[in-house]
Amino acid sequence: MTSGQSTLRSLILLIQESYSHRAWHGPNLRGSIRGISARRASKRPGRGRHNISEIVVHCAYWKYAVRRRLLREKRGSFPIKGSNWFRRPEEGSETAWKRDIALLQQCHENLMKAIRTIHPSSLNRKHHGSKISHETLLRGIASHDVYHAGQIQLIKRLLG
Repeated sequence: MTSGQSTLRSLILLIQESYSHRAWHGPNLRGSIRGISARRASKRPGRGRHNISEIVVHCAYWKYAVRRRLLREKRGSFPIKGSNWFRRPEEGSETAWKRDIALLQQCHENLMKAIRTIHPSSLNRKHHGSKISHETLLRGIASHDVYHAGQIQLIKRLLG
């Protein structure tokens, strides 16, 4: 196994741990939202603060954005209009909440499919017009998931 193959394999494992596989650090992103009702997901921890539902869609968006950059695709195919942060209903329905979770899952699966198409030698490649390599993007999306999993855990405690 080359060092590039080993690096890519490690990145895949890191992304999986930060999203859904058992990890030493506690709940990953999927684990942090397990069992949350739509009512709880739509509550804000404070005025002007993001709720859990908004964080979930934000994470889905960035998985989409990283996939798009890896595959050199144009913007515009995310299913919700806008970018980065998306306002979610104050009193979200269970159907809408399940749809947000499904969007996160689909974006994660699409990202993983894209990652598996990357040749290990391209990990140092930078997206057109960017200073960030593919390897940096992949480490970043794993960190993003862990960061927001922790944020969700904190919001759950604040909400009681």
